Amino acid sequence: MMQIKKYLLVFSFCCYALIAKAQTSIVYPQQITVAQDGSGNYTTIQAAIDAIRAYSPEHITVHIKNGTYHEKIVVPAWVTNVSFIGESRDATIITYEDYSGKFMDADTIHNKKKMTTFNSYTMYVHGNDIHIENLTIKNAAGRVGQAVALHVDGDRFVISNCNLLGNQDTLLTANDSSRQYYFNCFIEGTTDFIFGNATAVFEKCTINSLTNSYITAASTTQHQQYGYVFMHCTLTANNECKQEYLGRPWRAYAKVVFMNCELGKHIRPEGWHNWGKTENEATAYYAEYNNIGEGAATGKRVAWSHRLTDEEARQYTLHNIFNGWKPL
Repeated sequence: MMQIKKYLLVFSFCCYALIAKAQTSIVYPQQITVAQDGSGNYTTIQAAIDAIRAYSPEHITVHIKNGTYHEKIVVPAWVTNVSFIGESRDATIITYEDYSGKFMDADTIHNKKKMTTFNSYTMYVHGNDIHIENLTIKNAAGRVGQAVALHVDGDRFVISNCNLLGNQDTLLTANDSSRQYYFNCFIEGTTDFIFGNATAVFEKCTINSLTNSYITAASTTQHQQYGYVFMHCTLTANNECKQEYLGRPWRAYAKVVFMNCELGKHIRPEGWHNWGKTENEATAYYAEYNNIGEGAATGKRVAWSHRLTDEEARQYTLHNIFNGWKPL
């Protein structure tokens, strides 16, 4: 009996050692390719995300070949330190068509369960240290109400050389502890199409308005020093849009600054709106500095908005805004 127990103990130890060795010998690739024609590692972006090692200590790059990817994508909190790089900005397209008020699926129609703004996204980024480059993210639902293209609440998020396309609520910058950097992006929408409570910088972006409405709806919290900062951006509009506000406060302490930007003639002379609540005028911080263009004149701006002094403007650096974090 003792001999049998001895053999069982040795056998168990060997099995444990083999399993441990197998686990430690797993090799996680640092380069992943997504291609719809099967020439890559995966044919869908979500499949590639699902295969990434949780909390990877190594940086991972997901290369996405040209194509239209009809996917509703989630980058969960445990997927971090990853770059998603499209083959080309206009031909690598991620698109979906959910919207607030849409029945969530066939099984819930009977129960009347509908989507909200917060789960209408085409792509949702929850993980930290995510970088997206050289592709298009689109909500194709049309003008049916709130329909988010990109929803981000991870920290240290960078997106560059991308198109973000939608109508109402195109871009949701969520999480008051999130820092987000948008560089050389084209962002298009109708009502409140850049909204949320993250600290976000938009640098050298084109902000295109489709209808008479509001560009931003920041919900900056009282404890945040900065909210939205637009630097060297160009504000454009299509033919339908003639009178556009720079923003209105979704929450009382909204903060938005436009500096060194070119504002088109579609920007309303008063510039800013209080969302129908005069008490917002005492807490919201809306400011401009050194802008140019037909919509940049500040003489008729609402009295409760601000013009930065040169000294104040010098404080608006990436280092200060992001509290020491330096985007890629």
